[in-house]
Amino acid sequence: MTIQERQAEIVDEFSFYDEWADKYAYIIENGKALALMNEDLKVEDNKLHGCQSQVWIHATLSNEGKVKFEADSDALIVKGLIALLVQVYDEQSPEDILNNEPTFINDIGMQQHLSPTRSNGLLAMVKQIKFYAMAFKAKLEA
Repeated sequence: MTIQERQAEIVDEFSFYDEWADKYAYIIENGKALALMNEDLKVEDNKLHGCQSQVWIHATLSNEGKVKFEADSDALIVKGLIALLVQVYDEQSPEDILNNEPTFINDIGMQQHLSPTRSNGLLAMVKQIKFYAMAFKAKLEA
């Protein structure tokens, strides 16, 4: 499934909910469904700075040239947000990650419903994902 298809799927899933309380509950459920991150990866190098809560993101490049993400957070909403980003970008090529912005964030109206600190944290998560993709793209081209 492409990044665009994954984003369309998320937008479609959110369309079932009219109230933002229900959408937040859905975000939290996504976080609870996120694969457990290996505790050995919760180190300073993988810790995201710019978030109010603790967030860890780790990425590896598969032999097929796809980026595999692992992530976690100590805050339920933030864990749900990173879970949505992982759902969109996991197992995609560095090039595809770099060429596709997370448009679903605006499409579902999330940007207007996040506090400024959560918005900054979400931006930091996207930047970190793009940074990994940029580094892996350079590695593949070397």
